[in-house]
Amino acid sequence: MAQFLYRLGFASAKRAWLVIIAWIMVLGVSVGLMVAGGAKLSDNVSIDGLPSQKVIEQLKTSFSSASGGSAQIVFHKTDGTTFSAAERASISQQLEAVAGFGGVSKALNPFEVQAQLIKQRVDVASGLQKVADATLAIADNQSKLDAGRTKLNQAEASLQAQSAKLEAGIAKLEAAMAPASMLEPLLAGRAKIAAGFDQIAAQREALASGQSRLDKGRATLAVSSTKLKYAQQLLATSKNFGTVSKDGKTALSTIQFDQPISSVSKQLLTKITTKVNGLALPTVQVEYSKEFANDLSSLLGAGEMVGLAIAALVLFLMLGSFVAAGLPVLSAILGVGISATATMALASVFEMNATTPMLGVMLGLAVGIDYSLFILNRHIRQLKAGLELRESIGVATGTSGNAVVFAGLTVVIALAALNLTSIGFLGLMGTMGALGIVLAVLVAITFTPAVLGVVGMRVLSRKHRRLLAEGAIEKTPTLETAAVDRPQPGKMKLIWAAKHPWLAVLGAILVLGVVAIPAASMRLGLPDGSSEASDSTQYKAYKLTTDAFGAGANGGIIAVANIDKSLSETGKLQLQAGIATKLFALDDVSAVLPVGVSDNGKTYVFQVIPKTGPASVATEQLVYDVRSLQHSFEREFNSTLGVTGLTATNIDVSKKLADALPLYLGTVLLLSMLLLLMVFRSVLVPILASAGFLLTVFAAFGSITAVFQWGWLGELFGVHDPGPILSFLPTIIIGILFGLAMDYQLFLTSGIREAFVHGKSPKESINYGIRLSRSVVVAAAIIMISVFGGFAFSHMAMIRPMGFGLATGVLFDAFVVRLILVPAVLSLLGKSAWWIPKWLDRVLPDVDVEGAKLEREHLH
Repeated sequence: MAQFLYRLGFASAKRAWLVIIAWIMVLGVSVGLMVAGGAKLSDNVSIDGLPSQKVIEQLKTSFSSASGGSAQIVFHKTDGTTFSAAERASISQQLEAVAGFGGVSKALNPFEVQAQLIKQRVDVASGLQKVADATLAIADNQSKLDAGRTKLNQAEASLQAQSAKLEAGIAKLEAAMAPASMLEPLLAGRAKIAAGFDQIAAQREALASGQSRLDKGRATLAVSSTKLKYAQQLLATSKNFGTVSKDGKTALSTIQFDQPISSVSKQLLTKITTKVNGLALPTVQVEYSKEFANDLSSLLGAGEMVGLAIAALVLFLMLGSFVAAGLPVLSAILGVGISATATMALASVFEMNATTPMLGVMLGLAVGIDYSLFILNRHIRQLKAGLELRESIGVATGTSGNAVVFAGLTVVIALAALNLTSIGFLGLMGTMGALGIVLAVLVAITFTPAVLGVVGMRVLSRKHRRLLAEGAIEKTPTLETAAVDRPQPGKMKLIWAAKHPWLAVLGAILVLGVVAIPAASMRLGLPDGSSEASDSTQYKAYKLTTDAFGAGANGGIIAVANIDKSLSETGKLQLQAGIATKLFALDDVSAVLPVGVSDNGKTYVFQVIPKTGPASVATEQLVYDVRSLQHSFEREFNSTLGVTGLTATNIDVSKKLADALPLYLGTVLLLSMLLLLMVFRSVLVPILASAGFLLTVFAAFGSITAVFQWGWLGELFGVHDPGPILSFLPTIIIGILFGLAMDYQLFLTSGIREAFVHGKSPKESINYGIRLSRSVVVAAAIIMISVFGGFAFSHMAMIRPMGFGLATGVLFDAFVVRLILVPAVLSLLGKSAWWIPKWLDRVLPDVDVEGAKLEREHLH
């Protein structure tokens, strides 16, 4: 490998402009592909197979209109008054226009929704009063009917008695053969009685008709009463819900989309905000929820630029030349430009999280500068030692470039292994990050030598160029002396960590252990609007919504119930009321809203609005409480129950990531330990390197938790509303830090091993190796801390804790673990640190990371 890289570096320097133009063409192609494609980036995180994701997939099939995403627009009066009629009309007009956009299913008018809510409450109250009045009227009419029936019965009884007497008299007269004149009055009386019976029959028929009408009215009233009772229950569960605040100064509109929010195009979101921003109402403030604010128009903000500036300053102080200082930055920018634009181009084909391109930029800048620096630093030392220009470029590429390739390989292994988690978006982030590392390595071993060939001796400061020209610097091609400024161990004091190993070990472990303490209380989740920058529209929207409607209005929980068969209208209402009432009875529920019923009448969707924000502990517990109702739903409503929404997704994603983490960590540790075993020909050194890495990780996690979850130093890092840690952050941090930690281990420990192999004592070897690589590793670490630290002030909420965690991780790993803990433990282990079974030493390939064979061939 070293010989191949030597020839590659030499050829790149010889055909410098061809190489440079080729890389510029590659950049142009990637930019063109990015512009031609339409990147699909989202802040949302979804994983196939999660319970919450299954609910969404089921809704797409059974209730497609309820499976679309939503976003919120907040309208707020800034002058302390309520919305005027003209302002209401203007807002309504804009929202009506938005509702007509393709991809928008509804644009809910807050004033109309609030009016409907008020009307429903009035109508139900009025209906219940009418039912009460009608019930009294029916009871009064029933009393009258019953009284009429009693009188009729009495009249009939009287007529029957009169009829009996009359018939007895008629019978006697007929038996006595009485004359007809005597019978006529009695017969006339019989006719009157018969007429009386006819009247009674008619009156009975009228009473029966009246009773029938009364019974029908009572039945109708019973149905109305039942519906009103269920409607009253539903209104009771939504009593705390509103779209216009109680003081009338804030209105909340919900925009519903045809597709999940992750599939909604940026063009549509921009079109909506442009339309609504056309209100031109001076006293109305308009803010948008975080779904609207997915803006990657600027990958680098002020914080990132400051980090780059600090890195450039470190380079200048170390190398003493503006030309030399600018070269690593230029190489890193080229690599980042290609990887970022290529990632954005691929985002038009694959759905990506918005963090993915930012992760590539952050990694590409940090490792791109460092990898180019390692080669450049070697080249400068060789030039000072008098080596010919192109020969020096070739040797630097073959030696330090060889170490860069292996260092990059460890990072690529760690990032590519993210695909083992079987989590799509995380694997894609790892793949894109690995692509950035590969490009950084390729740029370092080709573009950097080409530029070195173009700038020639100008890579040295004027002072050193003058001294070389005057012959004031002793020239020697031997890398064991001046060529690499290697120290003479016997003439130098022992480094502190090797001189006081027990104190160094205890001190390092104590520092890392104390910093790691907060990690024990780390909570995982996804950021909501409260974690955004305080001057961002999404943060303002979150705060305005919280102040006016409660924190829970920023992200409700979606509950979905499914039954086997469709019900009547009353049955549907009864089921909705029963489910809503049961959900409303849970702790920390502000309101429950029936979203709707599917066309087949078998799927019922409810929105549960918590009292607390989407990322709070109470809301997380509420999701568990809702899911715990599954068995009671099966028993009481003969239905299944599913839960989705931001908080439910947070819980599911965090669990999935936690389950995948052991496999991922174990795989990365195993692969990298095998790689280190080949490089260092030692059993204990790879174990020590991995143990030190674990201490670094826990310290980084503790720092992240203290700042972003506990709020310590929050003002410094823009953490105004502490909350849970990004759910996939631990996995990403582990992957990246492991690769970088092994880089430092490789550069520092290889010199120690080389000295030991050449016969120096263990302590002398430690002293030799650390002093040999310490300066460049310290500079590289400071550069990485500067670059990552710049991203800790990013405009993207997801990137800030990532940048901070990587910066602190590099700080602890480079300055505490690699420069103090590892040398101290190696000092205690002595010769046993380099023990390896002979059979294993024979079967392992000789990777020659430092390019020792190349040095002997070209520099002796």
